[in-house]
Amino acid sequence: MSATDDIEMMASPAKAAPPSPLRTFWWSFAENKGAVAGLLVIVVIAILAIFADWIAPHSPTEQFRDFRLLPPFWADGGTLRFPLGTDDIGRDILSRLIHGARLSMAIGLIVVTLALGMGIVLGLVAGFYRGWIDVAIMRLMDMMLALPSLLLAIVVVAILGPGLSNAMFAVSIVVLPHYARLTRAAVISELGKDYVVASRVSGAGTLRLMFSTILPNCMAPLIVQATLGFSTAILDAAALGFLGLGAQPPTPEWGTMLASAREFVTRAWWVVTFPGIAILVTVLAFNLMGDGLRDALDPKLKR
Repeated sequence: MSATDDIEMMASPAKAAPPSPLRTFWWSFAENKGAVAGLLVIVVIAILAIFADWIAPHSPTEQFRDFRLLPPFWADGGTLRFPLGTDDIGRDILSRLIHGARLSMAIGLIVVTLALGMGIVLGLVAGFYRGWIDVAIMRLMDMMLALPSLLLAIVVVAILGPGLSNAMFAVSIVVLPHYARLTRAAVISELGKDYVVASRVSGAGTLRLMFSTILPNCMAPLIVQATLGFSTAILDAAALGFLGLGAQPPTPEWGTMLASAREFVTRAWWVVTFPGIAILVTVLAFNLMGDGLRDALDPKLKR
């Protein structure tokens, strides 16, 4: 190699390494400002839920009988001891909202985990085997989707009995068809691809094809649906709590707080307003983040 070649190699700029998939995903996700805002809100709610015992100024069940229906601190008669006021039996609303965030996040996580697990199994079986198995599973999912989701959840809770655990199971059953149908569609689209045929020819068994070969390539839409499912789970659990079928008093669940405050709407607006705002902000944050994930993970939506 001549000296001229050495000089040209030294002068030519080095080729930049391609960005990692994680960095590319974050760039696509960060383009959606609403999704980033939703992510920040969810992070704040998660921190409040994890450290609720230290952040909340009072116990969520502690009663201050001398301060019943106290307004927020900026209103006449309010005090910084109870920043968002108290309810009809003197419990601090801010402390109950913070501990309610822990319950809401736990409800979303448990419901999504149960529904996603059952939906993946049913969708894989239906999409992989087809035939009468596919018809039976999908017609069952269609019947469940034909019923109003809240009505179906009420029926399940009425059979099992009121309570937070039964409410979470009922909501899991309600949202199950969405995951099953989405998994089945993704599996059918992947089955005819070359890498699946190559794995089958190389001797891969059925379970390996389903869970190791096909499923990882179907996770992108499932991740988006799971994120949106968090908001659905929180909203449905709050609705069941409002109807008295979910969490039971004195559990600081947002829907239960709304139900117990209905009679004070006209004379103590803060008792109803702040739990409603908490539900609204949390559900909106998850929906915004889910939209951002969909745009970042779906190649057709990337600019």
